[in-house]
Parts: sequence; structure tokens; C-alpha cells
Amino acid sequence: MEFNKIFENNEKWVTEKLSLDSDYFKKLSQGQNPEFLYIGCSDSRVTAEDLMGVQAGEVFVHRNIANLVVSTDNNLNAVVQFAVEYLKVKHIIVCGHYECGGIQAALNPSDMGQLNSWLQTLRDVYRIHRDELDAMTDTQKKFDRLVELNVREQCINVIKIDHVQRAWAKTHYPTIHGWVFDVRTGKLIDLGLDMDQIFGEVRNIYYLTQ
Repeated sequence: MEFNKIFENNEKWVTEKLSLDSDYFKKLSQGQNPEFLYIGCSDSRVTAEDLMGVQAGEVFVHRNIANLVVSTDNNLNAVVQFAVEYLKVKHIIVCGHYECGGIQAALNPSDMGQLNSWLQTLRDVYRIHRDELDAMTDTQKKFDRLVELNVREQCINVIKIDHVQRAWAKTHYPTIHGWVFDVRTGKLIDLGLDMDQIFGEVRNIYYLTQ
């Protein structure tokens, strides 16, 4: 796509929105009230609003390489705090996707410079689940399974966050969900994680709110 085409597309988009609702941007400027925080991958093929079929203002979005929830990531922590304490979202979604480049890098380790420290979190997921993954002889299934296991581990990382735990203690929200987007079919897959059970298993280690 040519760079200037972006601005042409923007003009068309504005025109289309106003043709449907002349007050569209007036309403949009009055604030947001999303019920969802979506933590996804920065991959250009995976856009939260499109795959969820939602409109502007309906989902608060944070994206990074391989949809990681890293405890020392101030950007991620600020997003979660704002979403939970100020927007009061009811749901936090961690969404991975098949054919993820970050996952592939974790399966095939090499020196990637600045990316090494970021990908270490993914390699830790591989280490934790190494017995299961190394027992798999089908390379594609192994790749897909690490995508799913990474989502599970990042959901666990979400429930470790103090802002999330404080909100739970007060309101029993947000609910945590683990999804995978299948780029080969366009389908969203709910991994059906029982986060109450999972948190119960690690509660004594990570629970901060008495």
C-alpha cells in the first residue's frame, strides 16, 4: 500500500461513518466504556476489532509480540491498571494466534539481539511444558500447542497482577479468558480455561489481597 493511500482511506472512512450517523464522531469524542480488555499479538494479520466484530469504543486493546504479560513491562501494567481501575472492564482476554512468529522463534532458538530478553518469557513457557511438547512428533501440532500453552501461562500472569486482584476482591471482576485466533480459518477458539481452578492451585503463592 502506498503511504498516501492511508489518508485517502481515512477520508473515505470518515465519509462512510457520517453517512450512517451524522453524530458518530461527536458521540465517539464523549468517552469510552468498553467491557473488554484485549491483550493480543502485534502481528499485522491479527486485529482485535475485526476478529471480534466490535465497534470503536467497545474494546480496550494492548498488543505486543506474542501477547505476553510480563511483570516488569510498565506499558502492560499501566494498560491493565487503567482498564481495571478506571474503565472497570468486566473481561480480560489474552488472545494468541496460530502461525505466530514469536512462538516459532521460541521453538527454534537463535541469537536475535534485542528480542532475546523478550523471547525469554516464551522460552520459559516451553521449558515449563517441555515434556509434553517434546513428546510431540508432528511439528505443526507442536507449534500450535505452544501457542495455546503460552496463552494459558499469560492468563496466569494476568491473575498475578495486583490491580486485578484488588478488583476481584471488591467486585469479583474481571473474568479472565484465553483465546486463540486461527489465521488459517479466521475462527476464534475459546480454550475454555478454568481460571478459578488454576488460580486456586497457585493462590498461596501469588495472592496479595487478604
